[in-house]
Amino acid sequence: MNIEGHDLSIGYPDRMVGRGLNVALSTGEVLALLGPNGGGKTTLLKTLLGLLKPKAGEVRLGDKPLDSYSIRERARVIAYVPQVHISTFAFTVETVVLMGRTAHGNLFSRPSAQDRAVAQAVLERFGIAALANRPYTMISGGERQLVLLARALAQEPQFIVLDEPTASLDFGNQGKVMNEIRALAKSGHGVLFTTHDPNHALRAADRAYLLRDGARIADGPVATVLNQEQLEALYHATVERLTDSDSGAVAFLPG
Repeated sequence: MNIEGHDLSIGYPDRMVGRGLNVALSTGEVLALLGPNGGGKTTLLKTLLGLLKPKAGEVRLGDKPLDSYSIRERARVIAYVPQVHISTFAFTVETVVLMGRTAHGNLFSRPSAQDRAVAQAVLERFGIAALANRPYTMISGGERQLVLLARALAQEPQFIVLDEPTASLDFGNQGKVMNEIRALAKSGHGVLFTTHDPNHALRAADRAYLLRDGARIADGPVATVLNQEQLEALYHATVERLTDSDSGAVAFLPG
């Protein structure tokens, strides 16, 4: 299955953000979306998710227009992890993860044994099972991000869309999330994530999509797209390329 945006114009009722955008994601692959602040990354994500209606063009999920799916049908296929989430209510961590199961049942029904088994499994997968009974409002920002990832996976979707998933994580947990993104693709999920760090894209993504001022700069395999010239054009800044002499591994630093 694919998510595809065809000739999209994206934006809000009072302003246009981008035009002529074509983007596609297949199950089993990881696409990284990079660009400066205000370049249209989150707007494009929300359009692909159906949270914003395209001003022109069409989003398709599989062989049908996205808007032909009900909200519940979409939730069974696509999970979304926002960049920032602050809960007003002190739900337990387990309860927050179980909210991901509402796509498979009634919003007001009690969680089934299967729902609880799925929630426990994803909590263990992210190494946060010990937090299950803790209030979501009383854990760290990094732990909250891992809980949201667990909630997304509890939906058992085919696609997972993440808006800057490492923004609030420490160095160790950033590595855990990047490893998990690769593992999700290996298990057949399609993953789309935004990032400001080209090194995360190099590590975890198959393809990169570069977006500036609502326009596509480049799109293709990370090894081809992520180079010094393209990144300098994307960020309007000096970029330094480092190459390990033994392994040939590449990293980029701001100049």
